[in-house]
Amino acid sequence: MNKKQKKMLARIILTSILMVVLGGLPVEGPLRLALYLLTYLLIGADVLRKAGRGIWNRQVFDENFLMAVATIGAFALAIYSRSGDYTEAIAVMLFYQVGELFQRCAVGKSRRNISALMDIRPDYANVERDGKLEQVDPEEVAVGSVIVVQPGEKVPLDGQVVEGNSTLNTSALTGESLPREIQAGEEVVSGCINMTGVLKIRTTRDFGESTVSKILDLVENASSRKSKSEHFIARFARVYTPAVCCAALALALLPPLVRTMFLGLAPGWSTWIYRALTFLVISCPCALVISIPLSFFAGLGGAGKEGVLIKGSNYLETLSKVRCVVFDKTGTLTRGVFEVNGVHHNQMSQEQLLEYAALAESASSHPISKSLQRAYGREIDRSRVTDIQEISGNGVTARVDGVPVAAGNGRLMERLGITPVPCRQTGTIIHMAVDGTYAGHIVISDVVKEHAQAAIQQLRAAGVKQTVMLTGDAEPVARAVASQLGVDQVYSELLPADKVSKVEDLLERRGEKEKVAFVGDGVNDAPVLARADVGIAMGAMGSDAAIEAADVVLMDDDPLKIAKAIKISRKCIGIVYQNIVFALVVKFACLALGAAGFANMWLAVFADVGVTVLAVLNAIRALFVHKL
Repeated sequence: MNKKQKKMLARIILTSILMVVLGGLPVEGPLRLALYLLTYLLIGADVLRKAGRGIWNRQVFDENFLMAVATIGAFALAIYSRSGDYTEAIAVMLFYQVGELFQRCAVGKSRRNISALMDIRPDYANVERDGKLEQVDPEEVAVGSVIVVQPGEKVPLDGQVVEGNSTLNTSALTGESLPREIQAGEEVVSGCINMTGVLKIRTTRDFGESTVSKILDLVENASSRKSKSEHFIARFARVYTPAVCCAALALALLPPLVRTMFLGLAPGWSTWIYRALTFLVISCPCALVISIPLSFFAGLGGAGKEGVLIKGSNYLETLSKVRCVVFDKTGTLTRGVFEVNGVHHNQMSQEQLLEYAALAESASSHPISKSLQRAYGREIDRSRVTDIQEISGNGVTARVDGVPVAAGNGRLMERLGITPVPCRQTGTIIHMAVDGTYAGHIVISDVVKEHAQAAIQQLRAAGVKQTVMLTGDAEPVARAVASQLGVDQVYSELLPADKVSKVEDLLERRGEKEKVAFVGDGVNDAPVLARADVGIAMGAMGSDAAIEAADVVLMDDDPLKIAKAIKISRKCIGIVYQNIVFALVVKFACLALGAAGFANMWLAVFADVGVTVLAVLNAIRALFVHKL
């Protein structure tokens, strides 16, 4: 509890004690009224103040106004009838404040889950100057600077480790509890916590463009994007509250007038005014107004805790209706990292062939060249390589230890008058020629992500009817990956505009209430992410443009989280509908009983505070999504 909530709890406890004490005191008349009024003001002064402020600002009809009118009216009736029974008015206000306190605590719990993500904001960055570490504002650190991150500190900026080894706690970003090992040469994102060793990191982005800044921006803006359900409840409350006030006024005035003017009976003003006041208390829309936004807030917080950032409750609602998921391939279903998967038809040892290939490609920064160098596994001695020539669209030629070496595609071999041996394996084929003779070929292919196949299976289990893969890769590669993962449809050799067209076709063919989600990571995916009903981006290695265009961001790039995000959204929406139906059914039933005279203030308290508490308890369930 915060300070304000503790004060409210103290007021509730003190009011309860005073009610018990006053009930036993033998005082009557004005003194009794004065003591009960003081007790009433102790618990209800803030409600009266808010009601008065609402009237002053011409925003009359809210729950504070309803409570103020109902409780003041109950006091007035007790004075009019000279019964001296002021307990009902105080009890109604007391239980209303209990419900408000409970609701604030629940909101606080949800907010803390969201705020846990905000804890990733770094307070400072360590910059080494004159042999000493100096703490500076992360916003002041220029790109390319070397910062020092000590054990227990947050990584303040995105960058590359230039010195040191350590383990990183990435749970605030990814929801992953297991620490990640990091060493020199690897990329690291801001927001992680350094656990063991000292790291020196060369920054690659300024603070405004860093991962932690983008996450904070997403979190801060999430609550401003309202769902259709929230907009409905807001509109409902604006119409409902004035309507029930008018109904209560009619209930207080019309029956006595009819009894007097047409039936010749006593008007019974006190009876009908009491019924009207009870009607007002019952009608208070707290359960709906509080629990529905809280349900979405809790859903966003629960998703964030699992490493799924959803940019607003409107996207949470749309996500629950997804029945078709479209994937990019490279970087989404595959790691986007090329690896040597085989050496075939080699006329020398694999090690020697890889050595020739790595040395010949040593001058290139192409991902394929880098994969050959990684497969070689030793430091490249550039002094052994001469006469390097890169032939665009073909490959490279060079002399390694004075021996002519060629590495490239079939066109390069034909250009050199050498007949390549075709390969049946899917991937990028690097044909090798050494000293004018064909020496074999090396197969390089992208690596499927660890959980990609399980992600497709989980999506089917979650009710997704169709999975589609769109890629710019060659058809054999695309079909091999799709077949391995179990994707329903695959479209290959696509340009970014072609991907948009395919998604638009799927949008036209979908059912009326079915939504299409697109999952991507690259700059070229940004138009498709924006066009789909729900755009889902890879947050760890995805491009800034993709993250900006997406509606949902997976912080650990794990495709398995897509199914979890859909399950979280459906649980949240289910809770929202449960609360709407429960609150309305109980409200209207109790309103009918109140109007007919079968309900007193105590039933009214249950219809208001009791339903609110139950709805809030149900809403909190949206936080607990770890096992989905």
